Amino acid sequence: MTRSRVALLWALGVDNFGSGLFLPLALVYVTRVVGLPLPVAGTAVTLGTTAGLVVPPLAGRLVDRTGPRAVVVGAQLLQAAGAGAYVLADGVFAVVVAAVLLGAGQQLFYSSLFALIADVAGDGPKDRPFAEVGMVRSGGFGLGGLTSSVLLTWYGEAGYSVALAVDIGTFLASAGLVASVVRPAVRRSRRAAGRAGVLRNRPYLALILFSGLFGLSLDFFLVGTPVFVLDLLHGPAWLPGTILALLTVVTSVGGTLALRLTRRLNRIEAMRGGSALFAAWCLVSLGVLLVPPDWQPAYLLAATLVYAAGDLVFGPRSGALAEAAAPPEARGRYLAAFQYAFTVAQVLAPAVVALFSVAAWLPWVLIGVCACLAVAGLGRLEPRLPAEAVTPIQS
Repeated sequence: MTRSRVALLWALGVDNFGSGLFLPLALVYVTRVVGLPLPVAGTAVTLGTTAGLVVPPLAGRLVDRTGPRAVVVGAQLLQAAGAGAYVLADGVFAVVVAAVLLGAGQQLFYSSLFALIADVAGDGPKDRPFAEVGMVRSGGFGLGGLTSSVLLTWYGEAGYSVALAVDIGTFLASAGLVASVVRPAVRRSRRAAGRAGVLRNRPYLALILFSGLFGLSLDFFLVGTPVFVLDLLHGPAWLPGTILALLTVVTSVGGTLALRLTRRLNRIEAMRGGSALFAAWCLVSLGVLLVPPDWQPAYLLAATLVYAAGDLVFGPRSGALAEAAAPPEARGRYLAAFQYAFTVAQVLAPAVVALFSVAAWLPWVLIGVCACLAVAGLGRLEPRLPAEAVTPIQS
């Protein structure tokens, strides 16, 4: 592994440690430290986050013109500015400004990160580099979440401010590490994209759509698990955190193992397998309604392993396929557009979770149907994508 790849992994681990510290606490910070009522705080943070959705097209053009490293560094500094704005926030307008800066920085970061990973990895298939990054980011985020719990236990209300201050420091440290040590192994083309526009590439748009169905499952898991466990099953308060901790452990150590176990599958076959596992997870999770209450915690922890397997199989392959299927001269724009698969899912997930108020089974059926549609759609999409992107030549 090259020095730049190691430095990038360290930078992303530091970044996600800070994100794990503060992002899950952002709304609570606004209510308890800034002092806004929950409905006002939720609206302000949501408005700021939604504003970030306009960033990916701009980010893609910046990546194609300047290269991804400068954009990733700029994104880290913008996120640091957003977190710093939270420190100074004293009302609704200031919170919206902070949320806009942080949301825009996040979208700029994710819209340029995977191009940087691909450039640092050099020639050859990118499945393993994406898997390694996923493992490091998952572990960093989980460790940050655990640390935030310790800070709140030790410092009480002051722990929120400590977590925010550390988050700012991690953004700055990560930006410094990327700027000073990370050197892409590949020089990207600066030629005009011409007819390589994303909107003209229907197979790539379909890939974004089907990956978005995968992204919806991810965000539904994160947002919906506490609601399902606590509000519908009336389970123990420790269970949602334990489920998330189990997922973090499995995904932070199992990425490269999942690649080895599925090495005989091409990327589309692996993605279809991951989607099928998500559908199975929905069915298994719905089955908890038939399980005696005393057995429900163990049952849901076992169901989480099914979900984790789907994530490990699908995640690195989808990113590698998106990178390989993009025209080299417009890769920044294509990978930025691919980010919409996850940003739109992030917006839709709370609405799906809200369907629990209609019926306990409805969100599970909806997410399961989406996963099945991904399985079917990816099968039809395979012949329309570049063969070398679907089945790369292993180096």
